[in-house]
Amino acid sequence: MKTTFFTLIIVGLMSGCATWGGIKKDAKDGAEWTKEKINNGASYVKEKTE
Repeated sequence: MKTTFFTLIIVGLMSGCATWGGIKKDAKDGAEWTKEKINNGASYVKEKTE
């Protein structure tokens, strides 16, 4: 019984770590996408105003 409980805890921790890594990656990718979108918009405005 103790072994089963311990195994479930380990599996839960491993999946939690994978999920946290995914959250961090998604947040970083979102920030990069936002920076790219802002830079593209600023370039467009600069071209149109010159």
